[in-house]
Amino acid sequence: MSHSSASHDDVPALQGTLLWVSAIILAMSNFFAVLNMTIANVTQPNMAGALGASTSQGTWIITAYAVAEAITVPMTGWLTSRFGGVKVFSFAVFMFGVASLLCGMSTSLNMLLLMRVMQGMAGGPIMALSQTLLLRIFPKDKAMMATGLWAMTSLLAPVCGPVLGGWICDNYSWPWVYMINVPLAMLFGVLSWPLLKRYEDPLVRNRMDVVGFLLLVVWVASLQIMLDEGKDLDWFASDEICTLAVIAVVGFLSFVIWELTEEHPIVDIRVFRHRGFTASMVVLALAFGCFFGLNVLTPMWLQSNMGYTTTWSGIVVAWGGLLSVVFSPIAANLSNRVDSRWLIFIGCSWLGCDTLWRSFASPDMDYWSICLPLLVMGLGMPMYYIPITGLAMGSVEEKEMASAAGLMNFVRTIAGAFATSLVTTFWQDGRYVAHDQLASVVDPAGELSTLITSMPAEAGLMARDMFNNMVTGQSMMLATNSLMQTIAILFFVAAFAIALAPRASRSVDAASVGH
Repeated sequence: MSHSSASHDDVPALQGTLLWVSAIILAMSNFFAVLNMTIANVTQPNMAGALGASTSQGTWIITAYAVAEAITVPMTGWLTSRFGGVKVFSFAVFMFGVASLLCGMSTSLNMLLLMRVMQGMAGGPIMALSQTLLLRIFPKDKAMMATGLWAMTSLLAPVCGPVLGGWICDNYSWPWVYMINVPLAMLFGVLSWPLLKRYEDPLVRNRMDVVGFLLLVVWVASLQIMLDEGKDLDWFASDEICTLAVIAVVGFLSFVIWELTEEHPIVDIRVFRHRGFTASMVVLALAFGCFFGLNVLTPMWLQSNMGYTTTWSGIVVAWGGLLSVVFSPIAANLSNRVDSRWLIFIGCSWLGCDTLWRSFASPDMDYWSICLPLLVMGLGMPMYYIPITGLAMGSVEEKEMASAAGLMNFVRTIAGAFATSLVTTFWQDGRYVAHDQLASVVDPAGELSTLITSMPAEAGLMARDMFNNMVTGQSMMLATNSLMQTIAILFFVAAFAIALAPRASRSVDAASVGH
């Protein structure tokens, strides 16, 4: 959160080697925090399998980290004012290394999930503070460079995650996916304090909004557990799911009422009174959720249906981020000149059209037919992601920008976690439905099953398996395609929803704000 008060203006910016060493530490720490959101996307089936859990339970490996990270993002402002931003950052980076070490040493799914929560809780403040501190150590005239460096690591990390995770899993073993964080995180944690302590914030002893924090944890956690468990417990037919739903709703309403009446709220919900900010958050939640969901769905489909290895499915997913890294500076430039709302509309529509294109996939597609739409998708991502930041921040008052930036990170991370659960649920359900329908379409009169029954036992078994495998393969493909169509429609909804936002009341350089 930016507290660039007068107290920092008399501290000179860093120069030369010191500046670059500090910048690399800050940017790389952010890189690791973001990388760990996606590094498990392609490897979670391996991890779940190795720990004796099902693939649907493996989804927890992704969501546990995202939820923990989302919950600590709003706390960063309070932690910074209480203990100082540099101290919080150094401690968070060091703890990230410790949690990664324990993730790699996990012997059961429960232990891994607990350590992923710890890792996510350290990741939240790293994302929020790495940017504030980068803007603080660079001279004012190089602020654009500082943000460029930060945005680059934020966009590159989700691309590298699946490739790196897949390659490690195929060539070594899954614990190394976490172990690679350990030496650098611990080193950065130790080095960042002596390098950056001159930029420490003056401390303010605000008391912590404990009730608000607990209510936030309760409603977010119960909603997430409900989404993750629903598919295994047959949704609202289960008492547990109904209980979780009630807790989530009551928790959410209590949280909103409490935060609106609290003097120092942990999440300043009052910024939602600005129509522009609210509309931006709706669009961000929809579009980012869809994008994250696609990145979870693609490797699952490639590995279970197309026979791709973990490494190759990671490489396919990486194509999706290639052009977005190249196109980001152009989008930032455009968003300073053109009405952000048009750019967001074009960006979301572009992603919608691209996802529609992808929904006509077939099991005999070659590598390039799969990669081309993913590559093209990279153009749409920065087109909506960068201008929406400027629009959201330009819609709130100057003094609310830190709260708004924190909320934006929170919305984005939670949207990713919810989307992961929903995509795996609908994909699994869609497969079963399609399987039933296909089996009756392929053999409506039951002639094939009569023929199989009349065969000798072994041949009959082989024929049944062959038939079942064909139907299963096709039903996975159908489930994937229909989910792609749903996601495409949601992208179009997001594109039109931006019309609800008025023009930003003041212009904010998209590059100078927390993404």
